Amino acid sequence: MKTKILFFLLLGILSQAQTNRFFYEYKFIPDSNNKEDVKKEMMLLDISKTGSSYYSHDKFVSDSTSAAEVQKQISSGSGNISINRREKPGQVSYKVTKSYPDFKTYLFTTVSTDKYKILEDKKPEWKILPDKQKIGEYNTQKAVTSYGGREWTAWFSSDIPFQDGPYKFYGLPGLIVKMEDATGSHIMTLAGNKTIQNPAEEKEAQLPGNVRILGMGGKELEITKEQYKKVWKAYVNDPTKNMREMLMRSVGDSNAKVAFKMKTPDGKELSDPNQVFKEMEKRTKETLQKNNNPIEPDLVK
Repeated sequence: MKTKILFFLLLGILSQAQTNRFFYEYKFIPDSNNKEDVKKEMMLLDISKTGSSYYSHDKFVSDSTSAAEVQKQISSGSGNISINRREKPGQVSYKVTKSYPDFKTYLFTTVSTDKYKILEDKKPEWKILPDKQKIGEYNTQKAVTSYGGREWTAWFSSDIPFQDGPYKFYGLPGLIVKMEDATGSHIMTLAGNKTIQNPAEEKEAQLPGNVRILGMGGKELEITKEQYKKVWKAYVNDPTKNMREMLMRSVGDSNAKVAFKMKTPDGKELSDPNQVFKEMEKRTKETLQKNNNPIEPDLVK
């Protein structure tokens, strides 16, 4: 009876064009050589009648705040745009959307200055097992799958009649309450939920045609996973290529003004483009070395 009551309650919520927001605590180990360094991020799974969206709470807040600040500076007409680093910029930069009823799935991510929208061409193939477990307040059942280069264990609850879950996972007879890979490097656990009337949408700053800000504005380029692998490989081999090309395009254009500035770890400010690119390449390669344990290894082979 409890399951039926909950089922009709959720149907009622969706019929009123409301959104069910599920909070997942995401624990992950970025560096496989440093398993003691466990990161945490609160992820949101917003489920509506038409589909779902999975993204970082901190990144959403940070991006929305930055866009509002930039828009305010543009509207002031001062001609100067300054972006301050957010206190909590978010550690997870990607977003995953699924459309119902076919569960067409896209991964939204950024490489250097470019944004990409990557269509998922495979669906999780599950083996449902008889094992049951109570996780928090939820009665769950076990299922396993091989996906994206990892072996995964899911615990789903038929008491919550959504065939969805965190990241790209879906297709079980109930909401996924917990996902964990075999190495324990990536764990997503349902921490709570609430109903919201009108979820806030991330708004991009309306940049003038001659202004481009790294990580802001611009449309996502829709590509396949194979195309993305080539993009990623090119980026790893030459992390500053896009920005060098941006600088070259500005040469000879009297209306274009491109400036690159950054500080070294010891506080020294660099403004010469060659020095800036050299420092950026160094930092990027150091970061890549420390982020060698992605959630989907097959995507960056």
